[in-house]
Amino acid sequence: MLSSSSYLERPDKPFELDLDITEPEDASSHQLFEHIKFRQQVLVALSCFILTFIGCGINFAFGVYEELYETLDGPFKNASPGEIGLIGTLAASMMTVGAPIASKWCRKYGPRFVVLLGAVLFVVSGISASFGTQLWHFQVTQGFLQGCAACLVYIPAVTVPPKYFDERRAFAMGIITSGTGFGGMVWAPFLRFLISSIGYRQTIRVAGVIAGSIIAISASSLKETRRAPMEPSQSRGSRHLRDERQWSKSRQGVTFSLDFVSHALGTSFQAAAYMIPVYFMSSYARTLGYSRAAGANIIALSDACNSGGKILIGFYADRLGSLNALLLSTLVSAVSTFGIYYVSISELDNNLHRMFFLAFACIYGITAGAYVSLFPAALMEQFGSVEFARVSGLLYMIRGIGTLVGTPLGGALVRHDMNSTVSSSFDRTFFFVGFLLFGATLSVAWARSLKLELSPVS
Repeated sequence: MLSSSSYLERPDKPFELDLDITEPEDASSHQLFEHIKFRQQVLVALSCFILTFIGCGINFAFGVYEELYETLDGPFKNASPGEIGLIGTLAASMMTVGAPIASKWCRKYGPRFVVLLGAVLFVVSGISASFGTQLWHFQVTQGFLQGCAACLVYIPAVTVPPKYFDERRAFAMGIITSGTGFGGMVWAPFLRFLISSIGYRQTIRVAGVIAGSIIAISASSLKETRRAPMEPSQSRGSRHLRDERQWSKSRQGVTFSLDFVSHALGTSFQAAAYMIPVYFMSSYARTLGYSRAAGANIIALSDACNSGGKILIGFYADRLGSLNALLLSTLVSAVSTFGIYYVSISELDNNLHRMFFLAFACIYGITAGAYVSLFPAALMEQFGSVEFARVSGLLYMIRGIGTLVGTPLGGALVRHDMNSTVSSSFDRTFFFVGFLLFGATLSVAWARSLKLELSPVS
């Protein structure tokens, strides 16, 4: 049996493996070991699902506040939709821009401490925002500060669990990341109810306290593990060879490797495109004659497909391989976007146009959302458990920058000089999204080819 001490024999010790769980040699103890291991996996998956459900779901429900702020005076008087929307953009982008810091703190202080700090920051941001008297107060508190809080919750929730799982890793990450979509679906009506009952300032306070309290409770079962999971197809000897290769790569600097560059390009392209269709789905629906309420329902439908798709595709990704599933889902999302671009510039019957639009909302929700859930599992598959902690933080930061840059560009491409009831006013935006997703597809294909080149070694 390969022990962690074999790695400590190197004089420069590039990394250490402190195994929290040691698999027993005798068969009589194996069943107990598997039971303890499964219980830990369930607790971690449930805890992290709640973290994404609460910490990320509240950010994805910002549209409720945005719709309200555009009708209010006071701090929001004469504010443009773009200035108000910056609150939500900051919250969503900071959720991953701060990933390197959150990852470093996880390794230094432990994920439990980091998540608890995020819980405190949620409470602070909510209470601070409720006393805002100018627009920039909300941009700083409800935008930047709440985004930082979400980062301290989200990054541990997606970087710690992959180390707990072996053959069910992609499925587990699908369940965990589906919390973002399900959370948004639950938070939105809950916030509307609170606003109508106690007003928006009290709602911000209450939401911050509720989010912080639930996050703090969920953090109790979150613990970093240094156990190196064995790949399903690997023997202990082949895992030794794989870790030898990772040790050699760490000496060269993994951030200069082609593997890292391919994933950096892929995640930046995909992140830049990811939220654009969701933001403009309601506006596009109105060009087809849907009401504002119907447009909101279509977004909810896409969100439901997004969450369900993460779980379903994650289940099959454990059989197909995370990189294979990531490549296929990204390709389908690109094709579907180019499809709605073609439909938007075509003179189709309105009922047929509606049918294609609903199909796009479902297909895009399923396949584009799968990138988020498959990304950490694909990184584990590409880099292994040793390098995963080093590359994940930086790659998530790149993803956040992509969101911050791509979303405003997509909005700027909408043809405001045309009649707002014409669907072709969104043609340039959809083409831009399709182009970015096609670039992400090529990048994932490149990453997959690099992994295949090393497959004979394992």
